[in-house]
Amino acid sequence: MATITFDSEKLADRLKTAGFTPEQAETVVRVIAEAQDELVTKKDLEIALAPLRADVQLLKWMMGFVLAGVVGILLKLFSI
Repeated sequence: MATITFDSEKLADRLKTAGFTPEQAETVVRVIAEAQDELVTKKDLEIALAPLRADVQLLKWMMGFVLAGVVGILLKLFSI
């Protein structure tokens, strides 16, 4: 997954200015950094979805051929 960066030192300073203790500020920064490690980017999603899109396209074509075959069979059956 891609790394999304932020200025952790600046965030810690802002939290301290807002009244957080240094330990609290560092903990909040660490938790946010860990949470961001689990995020995916738009590019990550596109890469993961590409095979699924290809499969859906293939299924569309296959269903078209199956439908054409069924129509052909029905025409053959009822044209007697």
